[in-house]
Amino acid sequence: MIDLQPTDKTHDEGRQGEALILDSPLKRNGKKLYIESYGCQMNFADSEIVASILKDDGFETTADYKEADVVFINTCSIRENAEQRVRNRLSQFGAEKRRNPKLIVGVLGCMAERLKSKFLEEEKLVDVVVGPDAYRDLPQLLNQVEDGHKAINVLLSREETYADISPVRLNGNGITAFISIMRGCDNMCSFCVVPFTRGRERSRDPHSILAEAHDLVDKGYKEVTLLGQNVDSYKWKSADADEDAAIEVNFAQLLEKVALVSSDLRIRFSTSHPKDITNEVLYTIAKYDNICNYIHLPVQSGSSRVLELMNRTYTREWYINRIDAVRKIIPNCAISSDIIAGFCSETEEEHQETLSMMDYVGYDFAFTFSYSERPGTLAARKLPDDISPEIKKRRLSEILVKQQEWSLRRLQESVGKSVRILVEGVSKKSDKDYCGRSDQNAMVVFPATEKIKPGQYVNVIIERCTSATLLGRIAD
Repeated sequence: MIDLQPTDKTHDEGRQGEALILDSPLKRNGKKLYIESYGCQMNFADSEIVASILKDDGFETTADYKEADVVFINTCSIRENAEQRVRNRLSQFGAEKRRNPKLIVGVLGCMAERLKSKFLEEEKLVDVVVGPDAYRDLPQLLNQVEDGHKAINVLLSREETYADISPVRLNGNGITAFISIMRGCDNMCSFCVVPFTRGRERSRDPHSILAEAHDLVDKGYKEVTLLGQNVDSYKWKSADADEDAAIEVNFAQLLEKVALVSSDLRIRFSTSHPKDITNEVLYTIAKYDNICNYIHLPVQSGSSRVLELMNRTYTREWYINRIDAVRKIIPNCAISSDIIAGFCSETEEEHQETLSMMDYVGYDFAFTFSYSERPGTLAARKLPDDISPEIKKRRLSEILVKQQEWSLRRLQESVGKSVRILVEGVSKKSDKDYCGRSDQNAMVVFPATEKIKPGQYVNVIIERCTSATLLGRIAD
């Protein structure tokens, strides 16, 4: 029998180019590594895996690519503009490579897998291309480049979860961290390249997830975000010869086990899928105070016909049912979403259905996009991109305006109330202020005091707000 209970220890939407600061490596080869990440949280978590693998191979890290021996850019293929940003950045690295011909430049992640050898053939400054499932091969690939050859490994795996690798934490605050619980995606949304760039779903051994959570608590971390392309489909089964003795763990059960690691550890997760999120998950969130009352539940469109074209496998009515369940079981839960404007053949009436869905839910915030055709997807192959750029722009603008109204309204609900905050650090706008997020994932800014330090929980009286931020003072 496998024991998945926690030990009885007790303990008190797009960044880029983060500096990598590592603990002392096991060995040193005198070389320095620089990694820059784009896209989703999974990419940032993957960069932590890469940093760990190369740390074990003797690399130190630097926050300045101009002093690096190896520069990696961890890429995203979800949107066309993300790929364009990567190409622009590669051009900047190319100028440094011309100054320092020994510099190795590599492309990692989803864009690497999708474009494969095209990078090596057309982008002369790229030396190595590595897909999301091939990071263990990086030391060998770098040796190959040093021997004068280009290197590529974009093979996808049905087993790789990097469960045995302890990630290097890149953001340096020692307070918040990602824990990847699964890789890949089995949802074949017609607009999305992820199943082709990250492969099939496979869930990570819960033993290793719990061990990583315990280790983070031991190191003083106060918040973890459980990551997966679709966390609700997490399902692990022990490889027991006796089927009757095998243990199965679903996402709700895993969420509970992580919550029990320490009552002082705040738990978030991303991303949920409307077709899979269960009442069991919702009741688990409601049961534990340290599981944040916040769910990212992408709707993409408010029209059942458009959702069918997107192959989202749920209807408008199903999504509303899930929203109603969230509101009933977790009354004070914040909800965010992803919304696509101008998907193939979307009519004006269907666009209005999306706007009406936004009014029904009242999202706390949303990531909004105009549809951009991604090569290789079902939509690119079978659905004409027949909405003009002008109409897409106008519809997106209407979505943005409505979301700004709802974001402001949701934040105004907190004015005059006391909100519990995990202090994350100094505000970006003023070193006299601290910032941190509420349980509902709202950013809160308040005056710093000598008594309060990052990593502490504080109660803040909210005095006013903007459309994106709560502003207040520490409660007496």
